[in-house]
Amino acid sequence: MQHYVETLTISYETATAAVALALEEGKRRHVAVSATVVDPAMGLVAFGRADGSMPHSVETSRRKANTAASSKRPSGWMQGDFAVALPLGTNNLLTNIRGGFPLQFDGHHLGGLGIAGGTPDQDAEIGLAVLEALNNPVPAA
Repeated sequence: MQHYVETLTISYETATAAVALALEEGKRRHVAVSATVVDPAMGLVAFGRADGSMPHSVETSRRKANTAASSKRPSGWMQGDFAVALPLGTNNLLTNIRGGFPLQFDGHHLGGLGIAGGTPDQDAEIGLAVLEALNNPVPAA
């Protein structure tokens, strides 16, 4: 019987770089965002909040990151009853709002990135720009 499982996680250096890139990209687009990076178990690794961002964006960015880390898919893909039940069934830990992306490097799932502060489309565009800057594969929706 195996007594432990080794788990890979995103480094603090890469997580903080992702947050900084998100804030810079938001500023470039005139969108005050909050950005969160979590590990595969949804533990907080890094967070940043632009001056002037909406207070609720703090939690929304975390939920988007949690969703991407947990499902290994971008947030916003669910349809119908599942999309409504997801937040209810997880005590609002997860969300179906666009702007969350899994973080994967060298074929390894290392966590999730969540962007909040603009419209769902703006958040998703900022997140995709961060993935490109990090040379992270852009996941299929």
